[in-house]
Amino acid sequence: MTVTRLSAATSILSAVAASVLLIGCSASVNVEKPTPKLSADKLATTVAEKLAATTGQPKPHIACPEDLIGKIGNTTRCKLTAGDGSSLGVSVKVSSVDGDQINFDIKADDTASPAAN
Repeated sequence: MTVTRLSAATSILSAVAASVLLIGCSASVNVEKPTPKLSADKLATTVAEKLAATTGQPKPHIACPEDLIGKIGNTTRCKLTAGDGSSLGVSVKVSSVDGDQINFDIKADDTASPAAN
């Protein structure tokens, strides 16, 4: 009978030890939110709308080569193409990010490139 008690006592101690180990452990995982981004197409549409609103002119044709990553200071260059084929570079720079909202500044180049022949 002593052997049975010893086995029962050993089992109980093992269970208590395992419980103490489980209770005494903690872990944390830092899951970062993915950096927001604005697709190249949506960026081009937004830039065209903002330029039209600012100048009072019809929406120009804008093409942006890449998505805009929502990190303050990130930049990309878009291209405005006029009806006569001339083009103008447009710089886009992220000024702030609020959650999924990317705020950016737009600056058109001072000089247009003539239409290709």
